[in-house]
Amino acid sequence: MRISVIITTYQSPHWLEKVLWGYIHQTFQNFELIIADDGSDKKTAQLIQNYTNKGIKIEHIWQPDKGFRKTRILNKAILAAKGNYLVFTDGDLIPRSDFLYAHHSHAKVGRFLSGGCIRLPLNTSHTITVNDVVSERAFSVRWLQSNGARIKSMTKLLVPYWASTFADKITTTRSTWNGGNASGWKQDIISINGFDERMEYGGEDRELGERLENAGIHGIQIRHRAICIHLDHPRSYICKNAIKRNIEIRKTTKTKKIIRTEYGIKKNFSDSQ
Repeated sequence: MRISVIITTYQSPHWLEKVLWGYIHQTFQNFELIIADDGSDKKTAQLIQNYTNKGIKIEHIWQPDKGFRKTRILNKAILAAKGNYLVFTDGDLIPRSDFLYAHHSHAKVGRFLSGGCIRLPLNTSHTITVNDVVSERAFSVRWLQSNGARIKSMTKLLVPYWASTFADKITTTRSTWNGGNASGWKQDIISINGFDERMEYGGEDRELGERLENAGIHGIQIRHRAICIHLDHPRSYICKNAIKRNIEIRKTTKTKKIIRTEYGIKKNFSDSQ
């Protein structure tokens, strides 16, 4: 089993660098990094090149900026992935050092893993340094609280490691496919034709998980075991009309029990059911 970590990004090299600090210091090291870039400028390319020059292997999959096309760049990254197990996350989520260990150790055939994140305010996001990530101060409730974060948003960090498995079993949160912290077998994701490229921001990740569920591939909750922190940022790409279209697509996926999208990695399947 080899893991491919697919990290989406768009015009956020400062945040992406903080995320890379987390992956460089993972306890589980049998993985490749793929940056799925939805049209960032040269600053992101230069950042990736700087880390490549330091000996960090990163594959940069880029497409021109033509609006929010996350699903399209994700499908390209899926095809480029060399690993047989894929971890999906975003360029604003810093993983704790045991993040990939959690995904690796809990992976099961015929299932996908569902995680969450701890959301930080903007001032705390800016405060985090490489030493805060490496020392794991950035994952300490006391440190986060002293730097402007609220305890209410950090409940997952309050659960001790020995109780995390039990906490995941009793949580009432559904094990949905959450794009910032989810993983599954490449062959399963290919079998449902990847992400639906009609979808823009708003539920585009969940829709993939709903098709996996329709195919009998159900989620396992690991929100208390696979820990990552979310850096705050504005979302200029939110479009109410696109969200409305996404809701309709998801409704069709659920009611018609669709497994393979006709608008995914390969286009115009005749057997979309």
